[in-house]
Amino acid sequence: MKYRQLAEQPDQLPLFLQPWWLDATCGDGGWDAVVVEKGGEVTAGLPFLLKKRFGIRAMGQPPLTQFLGPWIRRTEGKGANTLEQQKKTMYCLDEQLPAYDIYSQSWSPMVTNWLPFYWRGYRQTTRYTYILNDLTNLETVWRGMASKIRSDIRKAENRHAIRLKDDPSIEDFLGLNELTFRRQGLAVPYSRSLGRSVDKSCKSRSQSKIFMAVDPEGRQHAAIYVVWDNETAYYLMGGGDPGLRSSGATSFCIWEAIKFASSFLKRFDFEGSMIEPVERFVRAFGGEQTPYFHVRCERTLRGRFANGLRRLGAGR
Repeated sequence: MKYRQLAEQPDQLPLFLQPWWLDATCGDGGWDAVVVEKGGEVTAGLPFLLKKRFGIRAMGQPPLTQFLGPWIRRTEGKGANTLEQQKKTMYCLDEQLPAYDIYSQSWSPMVTNWLPFYWRGYRQTTRYTYILNDLTNLETVWRGMASKIRSDIRKAENRHAIRLKDDPSIEDFLGLNELTFRRQGLAVPYSRSLGRSVDKSCKSRSQSKIFMAVDPEGRQHAAIYVVWDNETAYYLMGGGDPGLRSSGATSFCIWEAIKFASSFLKRFDFEGSMIEPVERFVRAFGGEQTPYFHVRCERTLRGRFANGLRRLGAGR
């Protein structure tokens, strides 16, 4: 697959678009991509997961993958020329996509131009994440947090004597992760085997870390799972013991992750949420509200019918 050439450009390709990440989340051969080449080199790509269910061909992205969408190699040049080249490149990517009924992907916040896809019949919904864009001064980051978050961190450290567990296992983390969904009466939207696959691939590349908070009795209060690429750390998953939620352990874990990331990365992405209570919590860490596009298209009558059923179900 030509797209795999981009694995040789990790300085430009975001984590979730890396071929090895897609292998971990989709399985080797479980995903595909279209590319644009120039001079024998891949200059743009659009990876996707194509599933067929009840006769509907849906093009999307795998679980635990914050975004996919197009990647276009960074170039220098005049703004007008750059936008014209982006238009041609995006048209070329779209024209190569295999037949589908529904396309639905979130794009990286770094992709700020979706206009060429609008002209091709796509539409988008703006969503938001929160990003700490400058980790160079931790004192500034600390002061930028809401007072309640700072109080929770101090409470975890001083009142509950919370500390980080040395080398926590992925099984312990996934156990806490499942407890959080169970408390909300929700099914976990990914399998344990997927969590293990991601962990194995990230660990082999030293691109992940589990931050788990325990007390002097060894009780596991909360944990978060953080992954990163060349520039950004991402808060991928989290979990906690419902009976120990008041200890401030989750805030403590996130602060420890921010401090860790600041030693070698520029940014910390909370991955946002459109769920109001979750948004309120991550916003309190002082990150900059950052829009990103969720781009969608129904190419066939069958796709439009399926989307209508989806929206009807969501409205109930």
